Amino acid sequence: MTGIVGGTPAAAAQVAPAQVAPEAAAPAQAALADSPAEATFAAAMAAFTAGRETLRRRDLLFEDVPAPKRLAPFATAMAATVRRDETDVAWGRLVLLYDPDGQQGWGGFFRLVAYVRADVEPEMAADPLLGEVGWSWLSEALDARVPGYAVPSGTVTRVITEGFGAKQDEVPLTGFELRASWSPTGPGQQRGSADHGDLDLDALDLSTHIAAWCDCMSAAAGLEPPGTRALRQPGHG
Repeated sequence: MTGIVGGTPAAAAQVAPAQVAPEAAAPAQAALADSPAEATFAAAMAAFTAGRETLRRRDLLFEDVPAPKRLAPFATAMAATVRRDETDVAWGRLVLLYDPDGQQGWGGFFRLVAYVRADVEPEMAADPLLGEVGWSWLSEALDARVPGYAVPSGTVTRVITEGFGAKQDEVPLTGFELRASWSPTGPGQQRGSADHGDLDLDALDLSTHIAAWCDCMSAAAGLEPPGTRALRQPGHG
């Protein structure tokens, strides 16, 4: 999975704090375990994953996946699959990044990186409004679900998969991909105003960002939550 983090592509890998030399690993890990940053991220992870449990349902399956190593000192990730009639119709990955020093372009100490993929019909993939409507699935979900967010960034891509050689008789597949990132904020918080002295995880309500991501996946799969814009025609999956 790749994503956009303040405009930078993100690759999925294992969750880990900043790497250290092998001979210094044990002392560094002991110090990290007692650090305020470690405690803050542990609390953030607990709040983040708690939201996933409240969203579990038959047509929405979650799993833990490796998270990026190099994008931030702390990271965790999850994946989800949307099913309809016992068939997988959309997939996604959501990464939570935390840097106690902040990063340029974040406007805070946390950053969320999302990926959404869904199979779509050829006429939908060819629709010139796909990018605009696809982005609206995420932005409207965030507006409806989360207390605040800042510095959103992302891309929408049309995907066409064609077979050649032994696969030349396979029907071409068309898909939709969205890669995006944004920074969670509290209600009324100004961009770039975050300070560890007043960092309030309850105000950020990280679990709601999972709900927004799931709403976006459902919309891409044709299961539009209330308030989202639909591109599919009535009667089409």
